[in-house]
Amino acid sequence: MFYALATKKIRSRLVNVKHHLDDIETLNRKALEGVYDLTAISYHAYPYVADKYQLMASGSSVGDGYGPMLISTKPMTPADVKGKRIAIPGKLTTAYLTMKLFEPDFEEVPTPFDKIPDAVRDHTVDLGLVIHEAQLTYAKGGFHQVIDLGRWWKQKYNLPLPLGANALRRDLPDDIKTECCRLMKDSIQHALDHQEAALNYAMQFARDMETPLAEKFVGMYVNHHTVDCGEDVPKAAQKLLDMGYEAGLIDRRITVEFVR
Repeated sequence: MFYALATKKIRSRLVNVKHHLDDIETLNRKALEGVYDLTAISYHAYPYVADKYQLMASGSSVGDGYGPMLISTKPMTPADVKGKRIAIPGKLTTAYLTMKLFEPDFEEVPTPFDKIPDAVRDHTVDLGLVIHEAQLTYAKGGFHQVIDLGRWWKQKYNLPLPLGANALRRDLPDDIKTECCRLMKDSIQHALDHQEAALNYAMQFARDMETPLAEKFVGMYVNHHTVDCGEDVPKAAQKLLDMGYEAGLIDRRITVEFVR
């Protein structure tokens, strides 16, 4: 998504972009403090930062029939999940919110996302809720999929599962907001139009993934939903957050708001 901005393929006379790389839960926590002008966040985090940020129409990571997965070292059914000890990638992640909507009764163990398979393998937890490339590599690691929460969400509600978004500080001037939205959309479109170059750039952050696997992963989460959220993504995000509020998992009801 950020390849064209990072490599100056897309430029601006109004905005200078400096990149800070962190995992999504760290960015969620920093958004609570309003650290960055433009930041990636989880949709689950949005209610807690909506006083400071607006969602951007471009930049969403959306699972359309796929998403975060629950894995184990032995075959299990979704019914076996109840009461288990589960490694999660952070309590503000959308993966965690969706897991709680699927099965409220489990013991969460916050774990860095890239250490979750190790925690499952070492039996410090019963199961792991994996995001990012582990959704594609779990079988190679000898794990079993218990449930794909993106598939469950799609089958139950016929909607994509909005996982991550980009957000802009509300207190930025309107012309800067408009320019940031242009830059983001143009950067994503540039990557889709120049996929080989963009993927080659992204591989330095790919945590030992081979190129074909990285290409598949990027194709899952950088797509038409990412260029523009359209109507389905806001509808799905509103439903997800409303359900979280009604289930007592989110302490405030909000209306999702996108800036273009």
